[in-house]
Amino acid sequence: MKSRTGAGTGPEPGMGRAGDSADDRLEGRNPVLEALRAGRPINKLLVAEGSKDGSIREILALARERRLVVQEVERKRLDELAGSRAHQGVLALVAAKSYVEVEDLLAGARVKGEPPFLLVLDELEDPQNFGSILRTAEGAGVHGVIIPRRRSVGLTAAVGKASAGAMEYVPVARVTNVTQTLDFLKKNGIWVAGADLAGERLYYEADLNGPLALVIGGEGRGLGPLVRSRCDLLVRIPMFGRVSSLNAGVAAALMIYEVVRQRGLRTPV
Repeated sequence: MKSRTGAGTGPEPGMGRAGDSADDRLEGRNPVLEALRAGRPINKLLVAEGSKDGSIREILALARERRLVVQEVERKRLDELAGSRAHQGVLALVAAKSYVEVEDLLAGARVKGEPPFLLVLDELEDPQNFGSILRTAEGAGVHGVIIPRRRSVGLTAAVGKASAGAMEYVPVARVTNVTQTLDFLKKNGIWVAGADLAGERLYYEADLNGPLALVIGGEGRGLGPLVRSRCDLLVRIPMFGRVSSLNAGVAAALMIYEVVRQRGLRTPV
């Protein structure tokens, strides 16, 4: 469901936004190199334009091996983002928590003996929205969340804060291609429902029982065309005022708890 909280452009996801912490980043060649060697989860590498000498070459080679997102930026941009001027031409956006594989999310549902209930966030960039969605997902018993590697906020300290700690309990998988991931889920018997302003059904009129992946679009743009085409069903939230759409976190919460209602409310332990 579209959101009015952002335009989909601006600072790198997880950087330069209110509430972000310097704990989300590593500065300097040696810290970044050792993080890569140790396999630490990294959301993105920012490298100064033209930096290819010495240890930067090894950093870039390791990043390619791990298929990490690498972005070249002007050195003055690194100066602005770094906590000091000692970044040496490289800065890493690190994850506050490790990611899992999509298969792990399905396995988690099997262990609980429940039909999978997954969330797929299509290029969501606002840490507050992501944190809010994780908090709702944890409370509703969602088995996991899937996000894309590019053009998406990752598991940052700001997201953890916005989630009120829920980030520690909701497994998140980060994938290279969302459309291919949806195809994989469908081959595994999971129904894909997308939240879209042009949805043919109201969300509470749709059958959301059984194995389900609920897809929520990014701020300002909603679902991308390819993602929309992979959905088995498009649903919408009725809007009666002058504002045409809801905040992504609010839209996700409404639809998540509709799934809970249809599955049958369980008494909390």
